[in-house]
Amino acid sequence: MMRILIVEDDRELAAALDDALRYEGYATSLATTGVEALKILAGTNVDIMLLDRDLPVLSGDAVMATVAANRIPVAVIMLTAAAEVSDRVSGLDLGADDYLTKPFAYPELLARIRALQRRSGTSNATAAVLTRGAITLDSTRRLVFRDHGRTLVKLTPKEYGILLELMRAEGGYVTAHELYDAVWDEPTAADPTDVIKTTIYSLRRKLADREAIVSTRGEGYRLQ
Repeated sequence: MMRILIVEDDRELAAALDDALRYEGYATSLATTGVEALKILAGTNVDIMLLDRDLPVLSGDAVMATVAANRIPVAVIMLTAAAEVSDRVSGLDLGADDYLTKPFAYPELLARIRALQRRSGTSNATAAVLTRGAITLDSTRRLVFRDHGRTLVKLTPKEYGILLELMRAEGGYVTAHELYDAVWDEPTAADPTDVIKTTIYSLRRKLADREAIVSTRGEGYRLQ
């Protein structure tokens, strides 16, 4: 399971991010100071760190410098209210993998987390067999099973592609447009949102579990 460390001294924002990311299926840890963050990194394997740059006492810059100097294997998204290009450049030069300016849209944060997963190889994107709940997907043979491997599910190429993207998201949301861009090579005259909605409806029916794929307005689709 992907583990994310949230380093944020705004306790309300930290708690909100913690709840939201846990709902997406991520394992999370919280730190409100730079010192606490470094202690967690020293004793726990962390895949991605959301690092507030404006921490008191030990700044986010100091934390990033320590991570870089000690070659701690963690991908970092810096969070800050500073929006100048020079601020973003200096943060990236310190070793951060990405940079997000506050206030930010939560779907954008999720998209950046997924992008880091793909780049760092910490997601299940390259795994041959993916499992989520009672669903198993064998990407080598392009086979899908439900009921914990007991029942073969015959899917169309588009249904298979959507399920594969949802499996790779490991419980996180994927928007309709992200699904369309990943699965459809050819343009369509129809609204991509309607195309995805129709395909998801068929996929739910074939999986014999209407609750397996959750949809939330403004967020997209996710596997339970």
